[in-house]
Amino acid sequence: MRKANYLNNKDILQEIHLSKNSFCSFIDKSYHQYDDILMSINQINNNTIESAKENKIKRLTSENKSLTLTTNDIKKSDIIFRIMTFDHIPDDPSRKKNPKSIADTKVKINFPPFQHWKFNDNNELTCVGKSHWKGDVNTGIFCMTHGIATDKLALMWMKLCERYATRGNVRGYTYNDEMRGQAILQLAQIGLQFDESKSQNPFAYYTAAVTNSFVRVINLEKRNQNIRDDILTMNDMNPSYTRQANDEWEVALKREKEFQENNTF
Repeated sequence: MRKANYLNNKDILQEIHLSKNSFCSFIDKSYHQYDDILMSINQINNNTIESAKENKIKRLTSENKSLTLTTNDIKKSDIIFRIMTFDHIPDDPSRKKNPKSIADTKVKINFPPFQHWKFNDNNELTCVGKSHWKGDVNTGIFCMTHGIATDKLALMWMKLCERYATRGNVRGYTYNDEMRGQAILQLAQIGLQFDESKSQNPFAYYTAAVTNSFVRVINLEKRNQNIRDDILTMNDMNPSYTRQANDEWEVALKREKEFQENNTF
């Protein structure tokens, strides 16, 4: 498999989409591609239908530059709506004592749940796909363990962590490998939680997660180093060079301050 040489939002979104599809069930494989994302089925109206048609045209023309389409060329029954909903997710009232949202009352899942809806030949809305679902859309069961992130998405996570680890503000640490490993683990845990209904910039989402992982390891290591230095100092032993340099710097600052106070007229 070819390794990802660069990262961009378009490719990352595509791999996130394919990864989430592995956790989904669709009446037909062609129904996996959505044209618009809505928060409720009640938001489907003439305006959102036209918007979905325009989105579908943009996607089709980007895939085939020779196509020339208008909204009149797209049938109402050809568009797919992704509805963000917890309706098919089992309840779990014991999860949180004071739930603040509907998500807190449901089973904890690895990414925001959704359903795909479209108009049939009778102009009626029908559900054609569900996330976290296994088997037939209507008679299947809830399942969130049968899917997997794509190999390419995993390579993207690794590439992002490797590049971040070469930044000037982190590459000098002796525990750089540990920071990179923790960041990869973090992306593996939250990588699919990116919500396309709120943003189209997964690169920024992943970068923030990686930054937090690196900072968390740095803070942990510094805290452990301070503890080691305190123990060494208590036992009349030399602490780390970092502690010695900081102590010398503080002494120099104190002397400079005393000199300025004594020579003030």
